[in-house]
Amino acid sequence: MNTLKAIIFDVDGTLADTEDVHRLAFNHVFQEYGLDWHWNVDLYRELLAISGGRERIANYGRGLRRRFASDAAFDDFVVAMHKAKTRKYAAMLVEGRVGLRPGIRRLLDEARAAGIKLAIATSSARSNVETLLDNNLPAGWRAWFSAVETSDSVAQKKPSPAVYLAALT
Repeated sequence: MNTLKAIIFDVDGTLADTEDVHRLAFNHVFQEYGLDWHWNVDLYRELLAISGGRERIANYGRGLRRRFASDAAFDDFVVAMHKAKTRKYAAMLVEGRVGLRPGIRRLLDEARAAGIKLAIATSSARSNVETLLDNNLPAGWRAWFSAVETSDSVAQKKPSPAVYLAALT
């Protein structure tokens, strides 16, 4: 019989139900930037087929491209907007808007007690992962995971296996 040796966790939707708070943070930033965009639940569900928040903004905002002098200027706008969204999302996490899914803390504790290696592999930004876990786990949680791989540590986002391969090394 094989023995479980490791568990690799995703974050958004797995460790915590974060998607609606991400959506609300996007909508807040769209308003802050004076855009008439509003991502309702159904539209956001469709947009989740695009991996990565920057990529979602760029895809949805293709029509804005003509307002910019160059592709680089549009890309800078998208990056700035995404950074603002990440700050808003972090603030919402600190406010306690997202907790871990029921049973996740117990699963982490029991896996650690059993000597099972833990890792994280996510398309989310490292800052998002750290803020979520800083606000939902005790100090020192980083030592619980043999790897925390994010969109910041690999070149390709899911569905590419890059983040999982990085977590395995």
